Amino acid sequence: MEEAHNKLLNQIQSFVPKTEQELEQFKTEYLGKKGIVQELLDSIKTLPPDQKRERGKVANILKEAVLEKYHFFKEKFKYEKQIHRPDDLTRPTATFVAGYHPITLVMNRIVDVFKHMGFSVAENVEIEDDWHNFSALNFPPDHPAREMQDTFFVNQEEGILLRTHTSSVQIRVMEKEKPPIRYVFPGRVYRNEAISARSHCFFHQIEGLYVDRHVSFADLKATLLHFARNIFSPDTQIRLRPSFFPFTEPSAEMDITCNLCHGQGCAFCKYTGWVEILGCGMVDPAVLRNCNIDPDEYSGYAFGLGVERIANLLFGVNDIRLFSQNDLRFLENFTAGNFIF
Repeated sequence: MEEAHNKLLNQIQSFVPKTEQELEQFKTEYLGKKGIVQELLDSIKTLPPDQKRERGKVANILKEAVLEKYHFFKEKFKYEKQIHRPDDLTRPTATFVAGYHPITLVMNRIVDVFKHMGFSVAENVEIEDDWHNFSALNFPPDHPAREMQDTFFVNQEEGILLRTHTSSVQIRVMEKEKPPIRYVFPGRVYRNEAISARSHCFFHQIEGLYVDRHVSFADLKATLLHFARNIFSPDTQIRLRPSFFPFTEPSAEMDITCNLCHGQGCAFCKYTGWVEILGCGMVDPAVLRNCNIDPDEYSGYAFGLGVERIANLLFGVNDIRLFSQNDLRFLENFTAGNFIF
């Protein structure tokens, strides 16, 4: 009897229907009221007690195999119907509304704000060398960012890596151009971090740089206030808190009044009324010297912000992974007609 059951199971597993009609006939043959599985169940009544459990087990195995096969091909036929191209090639296609990715929307908006302030745009390579990514930016040899846990190295011995920030483009621009220099640097960056709702191994940055005679911290503050009020709302306030970055001195982190509660305090801003959005500071004189710019004659400021962070605030998205999962249910919220930025 076991041999007969194995033969039935092999027949089920090897069955490949060519049409939906064949699939339905297959299901009826095995699971219908007079089907093979039902016959097995009916035969249990006449068996000795010690054989009933084994026969019931066999019937369940066959039933599960049939249902698995049936549902698989049911979905397959359904999918093929959806993608089937009609014979009439002049027939209009399905209505389809395109749109930009939310990160692209935010990046373009930010770049436009700085363009109106006189900034140019520069982009460059994503595979960098140690000099442009670390050394020229005043990172000491023992800085944690140089270690494998923070950086994706292409060739660690030669110092070739995936850039960890777009600050490397700042160095390339300062090496080639003489002040005045006023640029923003949009692009993708990579860091060896665990993927979660709040962090990812790749994300997007926009950094800014202004180098000229008599550039002051007051210029930086005015620029960032104008940026914040253009991106969020005209009544947005900013505050600068002391911080540390190897390539700026003094350095600061900038907060804005929470755009959800307007500074009154809510769960999103942890009831402080403030949300951090970027880091900034005056370009360290050592960085200027590394690019052959005289720090006694010129000064400058720099800032850097994460595009996903700004997108989170603007769109109310609380999981950064949604921006890279290509889920149409999420992306359709940003198609033309559904979203106005």
